Amino acid sequence: MEANKTMESKREFEGKKLLILGGNPETIPLVEVANNMGILTIVSSGRHTDAAKKVAWKAYDVDGMDVPGLVALAREEKVDGVLVGVADILVPAYCKVCNALDLPCYATQKIVDVFAFKDVFKATCERYGVHGIPEYYLDASMKREDIDKIQYPVMIKPVDNGGGVGMTVVYSEEELRPAVEKALAASNKKRFIVEKYMQCEDMGMYYTFKDGYCSASCIYDRYTTDEQPGLSRVCLGGTYPSKHLNEYFERMHDNAVRLFNDIGIRNGVLMLSGFYENGEFYVYDTGFRLQGEAPHLLMKTIHGFDQREMLIRFALTGSEGDIDLKKADDTYLSGKSASTLWFLLKEGKIAKIEGLSDAESDPCVVANIQRLYEGDAVLPEWIGTEKQVLTRLYLVSNTKAELAEKLKYYMDHVKVYDEAGNNLLLKGFDVDKALEL
Repeated sequence: MEANKTMESKREFEGKKLLILGGNPETIPLVEVANNMGILTIVSSGRHTDAAKKVAWKAYDVDGMDVPGLVALAREEKVDGVLVGVADILVPAYCKVCNALDLPCYATQKIVDVFAFKDVFKATCERYGVHGIPEYYLDASMKREDIDKIQYPVMIKPVDNGGGVGMTVVYSEEELRPAVEKALAASNKKRFIVEKYMQCEDMGMYYTFKDGYCSASCIYDRYTTDEQPGLSRVCLGGTYPSKHLNEYFERMHDNAVRLFNDIGIRNGVLMLSGFYENGEFYVYDTGFRLQGEAPHLLMKTIHGFDQREMLIRFALTGSEGDIDLKKADDTYLSGKSASTLWFLLKEGKIAKIEGLSDAESDPCVVANIQRLYEGDAVLPEWIGTEKQVLTRLYLVSNTKAELAEKLKYYMDHVKVYDEAGNNLLLKGFDVDKALEL
């Protein structure tokens, strides 16, 4: 039956052209799904060497934020749909390109105006009882009276970038100005925010929308590295479902849904990133698109529907299809336990990778999304961002005990060395603590 459905869907979209904005490695699975649906994929980004271009039908070097260039490209190729990959920074351009071409777009300008800038998003959330991280007022003039009110440590970050880019943890006044300059350099709008540096539990809240119905597809706990002081805390992985799931539904979920409804979200996928501290939830980021950390890969295995197919279908038809989220989606994951496991690398050149091949035949591993390979170099400026990720493993198990065993196995067996034989891997997260074993 599943094979027949796949063949029908392939025939339905055979020969349709889809323009995908952004070409980073995390976009590859999206391109591959479209390819398998018989779609002619066109990936465009500003970097000629972007990985997703290698698996596309055609590739162009028009930057993902060059709206006139993308519109001209789309018209030249006579595309049937446009879709953004996994980069937040490209969502505003995606909206403008779709509007110019009169093609389906799950974002509207109103939604973009709320989500594109961290300060606007934060102010909007507060109106609905969705709390943001406490912050301090400071602008580029760095007035003495503003600086004197800051209690350290604080996180300084651009309002319009993600993945750790332009972010710095500041522990003293002496570190303030360089961090502000770094944030401003990474901000197209030349704006930054200064927030309390949260040292508590991290969470992800992942929603799916269809025709105005909002479903919490998964709520999970995230773990970040503490080996890189002063930099954004890059993720080491996550465990699903969250140990705070019930409390989230009691205290925050309804407020978030009211926010989503009022700003007009009807279709698409959205991630809220947040902290949990002393019984309170603090949202610090959002992404109105597929995520680089790709919880949709776990959901496809557990729930049976593929968000990538839904978004591709929407781009070409204006409908996400006949999926019934009320029946198919389950925040409790049908009793299963799942995890993402990220392997982070230190600065250096990769000479040897061991232990990853075991994942190819492991039934618990539902995906392995590798970004870097032997011969690649991790650059100094990548440290503190998701560019230092070697690979992400996605695991689904029937029990927490089985999941813990698998996580420990891969943490013990995967090794990465530089040319001098030095270890390039950062430490993983505490599995027993994460799963409360």
